[in-house]
This record gives sequence, C-alpha cells and structure tokens, in this order.
Amino acid sequence: MKQQLSQQPGPIGIFDSGYGGLTILSKIREVLPQYDYIYLGDNARTPYGSRSFEIVYEFTLQAVNKLFEMGCHLVILACNTASAKALRSIQMNDLPNIDPQRRVLGVIRPTVECIGNITHSRHVGVLATAGTIKSESYPLEIHKLFPDIAVSAEACPMWVPLVENNEANSPGADFFIEKYINSLLQQDRHIDTVILGCTHYPLLLPKIKQHMPDGIQVIAQGEYVATSLKEYLHRHPEMAAKCTQEGQCTFCTTESEEKFIESASAFLHQSITVQHLSLE
Repeated sequence: MKQQLSQQPGPIGIFDSGYGGLTILSKIREVLPQYDYIYLGDNARTPYGSRSFEIVYEFTLQAVNKLFEMGCHLVILACNTASAKALRSIQMNDLPNIDPQRRVLGVIRPTVECIGNITHSRHVGVLATAGTIKSESYPLEIHKLFPDIAVSAEACPMWVPLVENNEANSPGADFFIEKYINSLLQQDRHIDTVILGCTHYPLLLPKIKQHMPDGIQVIAQGEYVATSLKEYLHRHPEMAAKCTQEGQCTFCTTESEEKFIESASAFLHQSITVQHLSLE
C-alpha cells in the first residue's frame, strides 16, 4: 500500500547506522549551511558492517521511510554499508512505489568520482568495514568510471569500535591502524591513493596519516559528498525547492538520547538536543 506522504517542503534527511555519518553531516553543513537537516542514527542496531545484505536493506528502508514520514524529500545514506548493500534496491524497487519524486543518494559514488583526478599511479586502495569490502561496491563503482584503475581493499574490523569507544587517540589505536594499512599496502606496492570507505574513519585521520607512507593521498569522504550534494541541488532545482532553508538541524536516535549526546561529542563540537524514535 502506498504511503500518504506530505508534499510540503521539508529538511534533507541524513541517515547512518551509527555516529560516523555525523562527519558527513558536518561537511555538508559547512558547504550548505542554509538548508534544514534531520540526522537519524540507528544506534540501537549498529553496527551494520557485519550484518547480511537482507538485514541492512530492511533496516535502511525502515530509516528511509521514517525520514520520508518526517517530511524529507531527499535522503542521504551517510553510511557506506547502507550505500553498498541497500541503496540500489531502494532506488530501483522501492522509490517508484513510495513516491517516484523522492530521492535517496549514497556516499560511494561521489567519493569514487574524484579518484580519476587524484591517482597518478592508477593503483588505489580502500580501507572499510568487512561489509563494505565484501560487497565490492568500491571496485565495481571505480571500474565503471575508470576501467584502468587497479583496486585493492582491506577490511578494518577494529576501527569503528576504536572510534565509538573514544579510543581514537589512544596508544592502542596505533597497533590496529598500522596493521591494516600495512596489510593493504602489501597487496599492491604501487598504491598512491587510499579511500577511507567508512564515515567513522576521519576521526582516525591524524593517526592514519602518521602511519601512511609519504606520497600516498588519503581520501576522506565528507568534502566530496558535500560538494556532490551541492552540485546535485544546483542541477535539480526542483529538488532544491522541496528542501527547506532555515539553517536548522534535528538529531534523532533509536538509542537513548543521553548515550547519543555522549558519543556524538566525539564527532560534533556543539551542544545538541536529541529525540528518541523507533524504526520497527
């Protein structure tokens, strides 16, 4: 049965399974501060990275539907796992039935589009969660646009827990950061560009750069996703007109509000209020 959704303009929805999407939201708000946003974190069911395609799709669709109900016409999946495992199915199979005029965009394509101008050796590495690596979304997207680029990938299962437990700057973090970087570079010694394919990883950037050999460019997604969204809204004025512009941002979580505020402090340098909601 088709949902009855409001056609009034509303905020831009930003969804992540956890807190990493806040790094994307921050960059988007730097580039497009005039728009209104709703950030939704499915923190009660995070992490998505180790879950099956079917479960990630189900959870992501629930979140997208919730954001549509809350007035969003445009939703950004600020989560690599959701972008890898659910985006295409939602775009192809669900949006035509929910509302063909609404849009859901991901973070993988905008990140990949910049790679061709950055790598000189045409050898690229990807560091991401096990789910994103297993989906092969980055190699597939890169080869669609740049068939000549060789892609190597390494799963970093310990990096998200380090960030979410506020251990990003601890001495223990160095061991796991160096371990996964070395494993990636052992696959291909010609890599000159490394994509951080998880929205949590920018919080590890100082240590990642410390352990990354000189001459290798590290790509964090936020600025590329933000620039891509700005260009998208410019190309689609009809969608921009459906996005309200009062500079407001609302935060929602499926976990407790107190826990969200405490954990989000690592990602945001501002005081926020949060509302709890359920997706099931």
